[in-house]
Amino acid sequence: MTLQTFTDEPEHVSALRATLQRFLAEHAPREARQAWDRAARWPRDVYSKLNALGLTALTVPEEFGGAGQDLVAAIAVIEELAAGGPCLAGPFIHTSFYGGMNLSENGSPEQKAQFLPRLAKGELFFAYGLSEPNVGGDLASVETRAVREGNDIVINGAKRWCTGADWADYIYCLVRSGPPEDRYKNLSFVLVPTDAPGVTMQDIEHVNLRYTHSQDVYFDNVRLPTSAIVGGEAMWNQGWKLLAGRALDVEKLEISAVALGIARAAIDEAWGYAQERVQFGKPISQHQAIRHKLVTARTKWQAARHMLYHAAWLANEGRPCSVETSMAKLFVADMGVEIALICQQVMGSYALSDAYEMERHVRDLLGMPIVGGSSDMQKNNLASLMKL
Repeated sequence: MTLQTFTDEPEHVSALRATLQRFLAEHAPREARQAWDRAARWPRDVYSKLNALGLTALTVPEEFGGAGQDLVAAIAVIEELAAGGPCLAGPFIHTSFYGGMNLSENGSPEQKAQFLPRLAKGELFFAYGLSEPNVGGDLASVETRAVREGNDIVINGAKRWCTGADWADYIYCLVRSGPPEDRYKNLSFVLVPTDAPGVTMQDIEHVNLRYTHSQDVYFDNVRLPTSAIVGGEAMWNQGWKLLAGRALDVEKLEISAVALGIARAAIDEAWGYAQERVQFGKPISQHQAIRHKLVTARTKWQAARHMLYHAAWLANEGRPCSVETSMAKLFVADMGVEIALICQQVMGSYALSDAYEMERHVRDLLGMPIVGGSSDMQKNNLASLMKL
């Protein structure tokens, strides 16, 4: 049983889902998805066909060649692509959110004019440069240093878990640009071309979301013009404001949509398996223990979907949504793990083999309470936001 969308979903979003489901059925069959996962590489030829649908325009304003920001539709795209495996959802996010959303919200007029038309066409990819070897959730303590030298910026340091940096065009990079004791007043964002002199990388292997590797990225006297400061020179040492802005709220929705899509795929596979697998003379879907597991998984998924799309609607309307987006990230990620383990139990030993996709779904979902801001970080954020 394939999980259905809500009947009150906007018609254009439902139509977009149907288009994507047909596309994935034709261009991303199970055998291909498994091969992409083993290689930890996304399929550029298939992505080029996907890009022709114009999806990357959904986070870019019309004046820069986009479709006008439609975050509900963009989140739905991520969910559908992730349900077919992260190998197409990943590169879409690198263009539409790491690039399009961030620069639409935070770019200077010159940066918007330079980058947004190409991002709307899907011609550029961005990677995040946030975490470091000694810095995870405590981003105010980043050690990568940027100093002003005349009309240039010189960057030294290292970033960790810089996913997709080896094929991205730019790194949306957080740097310490002032005295360390200033903490929240000493941060800036800089757009670092990945081919800039002094940038080197080393792969990091990981077991989940294997549409690509992550990278350690090293900056050795990387010299850039001041036009690389996100938001322009007025935003030098104002990076914390960007971290606390709307783009970060949407970042939490984007990774939640990945979790929701993969969880949906896990339920679909377990649901179908339970109706085909016969034990004790009848399909296991007729045994009460299995029926209860599948209904529980479906209920958790439906609750997660309500939470995600309510937060996406708030963000799309420009309403305050920091609490709701953090709640969505916390709830959807944790429910994704519970759904993965339930579905794994339904399929038993077959969930551990490559005869089905369940083993990948479990790997991917187990990482969701960690990536994109951990569940414990979301709890801390929520406690502060709600003045606890």
